[in-house]
Amino acid sequence: MSGRSGPKGPSRSSAVGLRSARGRSVASQAWLARQLNDPYVRAAKAQGYRSRAAFKLMELDDRFHLIRKGASVVDLGAAPGGWTQVALRRGAARVVALDLLPMDKVAGVETLQGDFTAPDMPERLLALLGGKVDLVLSDMAPNTTGHGATDHLRIVALAELALDFARHVLAPGGGFVAKVFQGGAERTMLAALKRNFAAVRHAKPPASRKESSELYVVATGFRGHVAGTATDC
Repeated sequence: MSGRSGPKGPSRSSAVGLRSARGRSVASQAWLARQLNDPYVRAAKAQGYRSRAAFKLMELDDRFHLIRKGASVVDLGAAPGGWTQVALRRGAARVVALDLLPMDKVAGVETLQGDFTAPDMPERLLALLGGKVDLVLSDMAPNTTGHGATDHLRIVALAELALDFARHVLAPGGGFVAKVFQGGAERTMLAALKRNFAAVRHAKPPASRKESSELYVVATGFRGHVAGTATDC
């Protein structure tokens, strides 16, 4: 993909029905019907992306200009690889992708399988990187419990770990993106972001389903370890 054009053709069309519901639970039928009628799912398949989530990063990049040509990028929570594909197609020269789950190889990408929360994982990533990077992406999310407050605290904890890692590996001027859930417990993390980045914002890209509570914190203009005041949130 060249330039920063948005997703090609996630257009609304007539609803597609299930040919057969035999052997499927009600929940399974609902999930499959949603997938069949999701324009982003169809667009991802048409354009060769591994997941509809690719469009979330495209929309964030269109808005905040995160992926620079020749950039070095770390993709945390990368599987199945949609964000990794976007980073490459939009000009990244190097992508290191990590996920707890196995991920099919993407040409030109260094892939590592493991738990980001494991005590040795940040050091393993640092050794693999061998230098500073321009962008740290985190689409990591814990398995949800169905209890909103608990799920919010757990995903913010993951985002805070990703931020701590980013502060060690980002080059000056670099960017950071992390998924959180709506809830408010990320105030401590936002304060740290504001000290270390020139601009900090919340964003919910159009590709994020309306019923989902997910948001992304987007921080740009990494200051290094010099404290400062962010422009806005």
